[in-house]
Amino acid sequence: MSQYTIEIQPTSNPNIVKFVANSFLTRGTSYEFENIDAATPSPIAQELFYLPFVKTVYIAQNFIAVEKFNIVAWDGVQEEVANAIAEYLNSGKAVILQTEATPKVPVTVYAESTPNPTVMKFVANKALADGTFEFKSIDDTQHAPLAQALFNFPFVKEVFISANYVSVMKYDMASWEDISMELREFVKTYLEAEKPVLEDAILKQNKQQTPNANAAASKEPSEIDKEIIQILDEYVRPAVAGDGGHIAFDSFNENTKTVRVILQGACSGCPSSTVTLKNGIETMLREMMQGRVQTVEAING
Repeated sequence: MSQYTIEIQPTSNPNIVKFVANSFLTRGTSYEFENIDAATPSPIAQELFYLPFVKTVYIAQNFIAVEKFNIVAWDGVQEEVANAIAEYLNSGKAVILQTEATPKVPVTVYAESTPNPTVMKFVANKALADGTFEFKSIDDTQHAPLAQALFNFPFVKEVFISANYVSVMKYDMASWEDISMELREFVKTYLEAEKPVLEDAILKQNKQQTPNANAAASKEPSEIDKEIIQILDEYVRPAVAGDGGHIAFDSFNENTKTVRVILQGACSGCPSSTVTLKNGIETMLREMMQGRVQTVEAING
């Protein structure tokens, strides 16, 4: 088994830092522990609570997030926490203790239409992925077993997985009336069998990278970039995710005052996406950025 490595990632909350692993820690379940007594199911969370500044521990698919008290600054302790997490994981000890007393929650999946008539969203009552994962063809699905299985249906054109849902884009050869029930039952049966949605290797490939990220987008973001990203994350992305899609910042041209964003999932190729961009996102950025942004352009992921 390969060694665990930990990447430190700040969040929009200055008291919370994510410690992201290069392998999955849990499968489809997230945990929140507010004190050492509540953390009995997780030995690693209990160990973290021995650090006097730890307030809350969150454990998700491939990361552990820690909220601290204000008695310390993250700059002084985050390396210590990252090293402690890496050392624990590499010892081979369990992240979450599995107990027979834990009841198995029945899997439910429901189909939900999106603004894009070629995309249907299939929502589960359990977490499927932390992050966003887009698959344009079966060739992209080497480490994504669920997406690979969905491409075996001849009418499936693209697959997008995020949070607790799968968005499926279809070819025009079939209507949703004929295939939505079949796809819903397939996803439900797949999840009930506890088959993997994603494999560890995809974490190294994805790392929240956008498919058309250019050289400018891969550079350290400027202060104005960070402001735009924060607005997209807080005000736009949740609404877009509700429609089965995803929006990601690509770049900002200060000379033309133009923001480029990448549309994925149901947003990619959606007929209403241009209206949404112009009447919603562009207007919001113009107002909130006080004239520093004038135009928003979209790239389909």
